This record gives sequence, C-alpha cells and structure tokens, in this order.
Amino acid sequence: MTDKINMIQRMKMKQIWIAFIAALLFSGSVAAQGNYIKHTVEKGETITQIAKKYKVTPYDIYKLNPDAQNGVQEKAVLLIPSKSLKKQDAKPEVIEASSKVANKVHVVEPKETFYSISKKYKVSVEDLKKVNADANRDGLKIGQELIIPLNGTAVADKKEVKKEPKKEVKEVKDEAPKSGKYLYHIVKPQETKYSIAKEYGMSLQQLEELNPEVKDTLPVGFNLKLDKKAAVEKEKEVAKVEVASTTEGLKEYEVQPKETIYSLSKTFGIEEDKLIALNPELRDGLKIGMIIKVPASVAEVAKKDKEYKDLTTKITNKDKKEMVLLLPFNISKIEDDSENSIQDRLKTNKFLNMTLDFYSGALMAIDSMKKLNGNVNIRIFDSKETKTGSDVPNIIKSNNFSNTDVVVGPFFQSNVEVTAALLEKNDIPVVSPMSKESGKMYSNLFQSMPAPEYVKKAMLDFLKSKNDNVFTIIDSKRGSSKQFINSNYSGMRFLEPDAKGLVAPESIRGMLVKDKTNYIVLETERGATILDVTNTLLKEMENYTIKLVLLEKTEAYDFDEISSSRLMKLNLHYPSLSKDNDSPAVNNFFKEYKRQNNVFPNQYAVRGFDVTFDVLVRLSQRNKFEETVESTATEQIESKYKYSKNPSGGYSNKGVYILYYDTDLTVKEAK
Repeated sequence: MTDKINMIQRMKMKQIWIAFIAALLFSGSVAAQGNYIKHTVEKGETITQIAKKYKVTPYDIYKLNPDAQNGVQEKAVLLIPSKSLKKQDAKPEVIEASSKVANKVHVVEPKETFYSISKKYKVSVEDLKKVNADANRDGLKIGQELIIPLNGTAVADKKEVKKEPKKEVKEVKDEAPKSGKYLYHIVKPQETKYSIAKEYGMSLQQLEELNPEVKDTLPVGFNLKLDKKAAVEKEKEVAKVEVASTTEGLKEYEVQPKETIYSLSKTFGIEEDKLIALNPELRDGLKIGMIIKVPASVAEVAKKDKEYKDLTTKITNKDKKEMVLLLPFNISKIEDDSENSIQDRLKTNKFLNMTLDFYSGALMAIDSMKKLNGNVNIRIFDSKETKTGSDVPNIIKSNNFSNTDVVVGPFFQSNVEVTAALLEKNDIPVVSPMSKESGKMYSNLFQSMPAPEYVKKAMLDFLKSKNDNVFTIIDSKRGSSKQFINSNYSGMRFLEPDAKGLVAPESIRGMLVKDKTNYIVLETERGATILDVTNTLLKEMENYTIKLVLLEKTEAYDFDEISSSRLMKLNLHYPSLSKDNDSPAVNNFFKEYKRQNNVFPNQYAVRGFDVTFDVLVRLSQRNKFEETVESTATEQIESKYKYSKNPSGGYSNKGVYILYYDTDLTVKEAK
C-alpha cells in the first residue's frame, strides 16, 4: 500500500514539474535553414557522395550526425552545415589524385592488418589509413577493398577507383616522377591552410599560389602541393624527434578502451612499426589493459593516486561561473499530444520519468550550492532528445555560450558527442551524465559514468593487491571475458564447467590453498552452475577461507534459488558504481528531498544530484574545472568521481566501489 501511495505522490509531483518546466523553458527551436540544411538520404547514397554534393567533408557530416558513422539508410535525415551550397545548386565534386596516376586496389585477406598491408605495398600506415577512412574507423574486414596510395596520393572515394591490370599499374608507377619539384600533404580534419603553411615553413600566400583550386575551401583528403625543400626539412625534423624518443629509455603504459595502435603511435610520437618492434605482442592485436613499452620522454605513467577531498570546504564566490543543463524534457511533444494526458504519459514513458527524477535531484544540488554561497549562474535548455538526435545544434546556434564554463548533458552518448564536437573549439567541458558507453574521445568530453571495462578492471586490480590465491570458474561461452581477464591479470588459472554446467568438487578443491584467502571469480549466467559451485564452496569453507567474486553483478544472482544468505556466507565481492551511505550529510539529503517531493529519491534523482553537485562544487573552486578534475577525486551521495585523462582525448571516471556481503546482513565497502 505504501508503494502505491509513493507512486501516486511521485506522479503528482512530476505533473507539477512538467507545468513548471513548460513555463520556465523557451523552446529555442530554429529551423535548419541558417547554419544547417536537412538532407533526406536517397537510395544507395553514401556519406562521401552526400559530402561532395554539398561541398563539405564527411568529417563535417559525422560531427553533426555521429550515428552516420555506422552507415545510413534510405530516408534517414542528416544535418548538413550550411556553409555548403544549397541542394538545388550543388554539383558533385570529384577530388582526383594530384599526380594523375592510377591507385591500386587491394582486397583484404584473412589475418591482414594495416601494418602488414603497408609493408606489402611499401607505403606508410598513416597514408593508407588517410585514404581509407571507413576502414580505419570500422576496422578491416575480409574481402574489403582498400585504396593503395601511390607516391603519397590517392583519390577520395574508392568507388571512383578503376582497377588497372597489374602490369599497367606498375608501368605507371615507374613513370611517375620520384624527385620532382613538389611534395604533397594530405589534408586532415580540423587542419587549416595557415596551420599547414606554418608546419612546413611556408607563407600562406605561397601555399595558395601552389594550390589555386583551394583558395576558398580546404577539403579533407585533398593533396596539397608543397615546396619540396620545406617539406624535406620538415621530414628531417620529425625523424630526429622520433629517433631521440626511442633512445631515451622506455616506460610502461596501460592500454585504455577505444585506443588503437595508430592512436598510440600519435600519442607517443613514434611510428607504428617502431611501436610494434618495441612490443611484438601487438602483432596479435591490441587489448584493453595490455601493458606496453613506450618512449619515456612522453609517457605519462605511474601517476600518484588522487586523494579524495571534500571540496565544499573550499567554496569561493569571487568569480561568477556558468553551468548549462541540457535535459530531454521534450515539452513540445507533451503539449502537442492531445490523445494522452500528462498522467497517462507518466504511466508509460520511462524516459520522461527518468528525466524528471534526474531534474528533481539537480534542483536539489542547485539549492545546496546556493546555501554554500556558490557563485554559479544556471541555464537550463530542453534538448528535445531521442536516440537518433537532439535539438542541441540549434540550441548552441541560437544562444550565447561564450561565458559557459561547463555543460551537463544530454543523456544519450551520441548526442553528448555532438555537443562536445560543437563546443570543442571553445574548450567548453561537456559532462556526460548518464551514458556508460565509451565513444569518440573529444578533448572536452568528461564521462561521469565509469565504462564497464573500468568496473571489471577495478575488481581485478583489487584482487591483485591482495596477494592471495585467485582463480576463475568460467563458462565456455564467455570467451571475451576470459580474454579480458588474461589481459588484466597475468597468470590467472581457469576451471570450466562441463556441458551440464557442473564443476567436479575435486577440481575446485585442487585449486584451493589453506594458508591464504581464496578468491574464486565466477563468470557465468547459468543458474545451475551458480548453485553447483556455491554448494561446493559452502562445504569447503570448513577447511578453507573462501570469498566468491563477480566482475559484474547481474540479474542471475537475484533469483529465489540463490538466497542472499548463501552469498553472505561466501562474502560475495563485486564492483559497483554506487553504494549506500549513511553519513549525516546523506541522511539530511534524503530527508530534505522527502520534505520537498513527498517521496524518497530513486536512483535517477540521486544521480541528478550527484553529477550536478559535483560539477557545481568544482566550478566554485579557485582553480578551473579541468584543474580540479586533474588533481582531486570526490565522493557525493552514492558515487565517486575520480577522473583520469585518456591519451586519445577526454576524461573517464574510474571511481568504482568494491563491495561485499557481510555476515551481519549488510553490504560494506572492501578495503
């Protein structure tokens, strides 16, 4: 009965929130006619073809439509920057090879890599990836066609490449001048004519005189003609730096999610083949958590662990800061829905409920900061968000963000990445409040939810710190988990259940050690395996100290057959993004929330408070937001915020709790 009353009270409060938000927010919706054009994808169209039609680059389109990187379907609507021509005036533009030589096409075979293909054709991995952007982004696939650039040149779209007979290609290659008057530079995303000219010691006027066709535009992938003398001097300088970096000693580096051999080579200023020579195991592929050797002169390793601090004791209101919240209220949809009442929508729309709960927590955080005399201006916008897009581009276009210090939101990872891309040039931090995904690494993107890889690795790091007896019982279907464990815990021993999901008791007994604590990692979703293994472990507790471990707590352990008492006897250990906290400050938060909203906060309301308050308290320090992130870890109501800078860009939160079931029927944090 109490739950039903709470639900009714929560729905009433949310109806009040909706009315309040509708009155507070202006929609700010602007039709995409000024800075953006809407394009409906026609049958068979590709991103490259669309980019050419509007005289923009594929990179420009991906910035506003990140989901398009996974392919586009007929009738999908894309946003196109309006710096392009109008659709009716647009003419297809073909970027041709500067040297007019034919480009060879290679069909990818099993086990081939960019590195092996580059060696086969005697081209650099970097040039190979530049002219095969799709393959670089999505990875090589068997049977895929790659363009092989000749003499540093290649056409922009492999669909326009004509396959030439092998003999003819060789003849053309031999006839191409190898020591002419010019060298070439392939334009990369975000480069400008000025930056390229400066890089090669040329004047802007000299660069434009050599390349009159790019006087008004600079397409990504275009082969710019360079003064050979300047380019050769540049190559010598780069070579000197690379040689120096590999002779000044080495340090170890741990591979992070989404990193590639190519991105690591760029991060540490070393060619891919030299990186592989230092780490031969890379020939078998790059794995998250792998420890590799990199030049010591640029490696950032073995940093001292950040100390958790209470930043509320150092609040300053000297300088006024600004935070923007981008929340998916979708008020216009609610107002336009004549068939369903607000109450009906609240009963069925989980996303709306989650948004309003998050918002209620955020308001509590804003109110708490006011009481601490923080000097932060708050602006809130309806991001009108769905999985496939948002109104963020229009919001940023129509409003002044020059004084904004931090943006929190939107919710979906793809929309957060669009926001980060649009604000990156202004160096405005964008905090992703809800997504656990590890997406594209923008320099200004802060992932506040630890990625699943970090959560599992935190558990393995905890086990490594114990110096006790550890082994894993793992289902045969969990090959990726086995690979992850091997990559992050060297020397791990494994047991595998039989076809029925059972493990012989003598096999488990043979792995146990009497004079140490035995941590048994159980990786399975099968109820039969869980019951069988835990039965054996419970019997062996008379002779051994045993603790059951999970890398991820799933619904498989919530069934009635697997009682909580069973897991408590085994001191079940597992990683978690949150924990129950009974400190006075936390109790006061729950009481105040209940007083204001007539119900206790759920997980989304607490999340809204934690993320918002953590940003506000960091903004209220003497140092910049980014500086507090670099130096200090924090803990709020239920979550930790221990950000770590990714070598590929942006920041990830690695604040994870290691919890365990105690025999007194409580859940505690393991030390």
